[in-house]
Amino acid sequence: MRSTKFIHTLWYGEHPVSFLLIPLAWIYQIAIIIRRLAYTSGIIPVKRLGIPVIVVGNITVGGSGKTPLVIWLANYLKNKGYRPGIVSRGYGGKASHWPQQVRPDSDPLMVGDEPVIISRRTACPVAVGGPNRVSAAEGLIRINQCDIIISDDGLQHLALFRDLEIALVDSELRFGNKRCLPAGPLREPVRRLETVDIVVSNGKAGHGEFSMKYIPGKLFKVNDPGNTMTLDDYRNRNVHAVAGIGHPPRFFRLLRNNGIKTVEHAFPDHYIYNKDDLRFDDDLPVLMTEKDAVKCRYIADDKCWFLSIDATMDEIFQHRLANLLKEITDGSKTA
Repeated sequence: MRSTKFIHTLWYGEHPVSFLLIPLAWIYQIAIIIRRLAYTSGIIPVKRLGIPVIVVGNITVGGSGKTPLVIWLANYLKNKGYRPGIVSRGYGGKASHWPQQVRPDSDPLMVGDEPVIISRRTACPVAVGGPNRVSAAEGLIRINQCDIIISDDGLQHLALFRDLEIALVDSELRFGNKRCLPAGPLREPVRRLETVDIVVSNGKAGHGEFSMKYIPGKLFKVNDPGNTMTLDDYRNRNVHAVAGIGHPPRFFRLLRNNGIKTVEHAFPDHYIYNKDDLRFDDDLPVLMTEKDAVKCRYIADDKCWFLSIDATMDEIFQHRLANLLKEITDGSKTA
């Protein structure tokens, strides 16, 4: 926990250690440039799948709202008559071989927490490829006859050709100190956003960005999802709030904004919980995110609930997306 707080201070403040790491950040940037040139020049081959590929990703380390947007995008494409498939790395998955098909009942410890949520919330074919998304995508096309692929967190996975790039920006953290790893949180320099097709901010949007908003849904009992409540049921009540996501304060604030009094427990992103993490010396309810809940179903007691959240995109974004999809289908959009 302390290391997580130190890294946050290092990257999102002006910690002196960050300045000492700037030479390493320069080396990292040079490596990025060489790697990208290797792909764009054809030295390293880029795989074309023969169907459209949409990449959803970000340029910073950590979560920025990619999973809710991927879910929204998959459901949007289904409503437009597509047969989308989703590929992901399966971060944190312990499977012994790749790729892995993901089902709603897959073990998140094997395939990662986010792919399981995507499978449950979209009813679309999902596959995780570990370091090789190409083989995962080819499997979805071969087995499920998908006619469009969404690559979750695939902005830096250059081996897979993409027709459309959507980059997510955290509206609160933005780009921190604007330095690349390890001096800052950037996987790629901020100017990378000038080359993507759409930039989405998960909250207040900056210039040239589209805003993604979260709509809280029902609360589900973690060990019995058929049992539901609403946020209003907990209004003016004290609860333990648990979050192991990219930016836990956003979840805590959402609860407080709905009149819930929170005792906050922040964990690192993709944290693997044990029973003791969810046991407190009182009888207060425990509210957590859906991402946490997929890993806690078999260790949670009756006091544990998770909040479902949906992303929503406005009509201007949908119009822009529809036009880009039409260009891809018509063959008028160049790589």
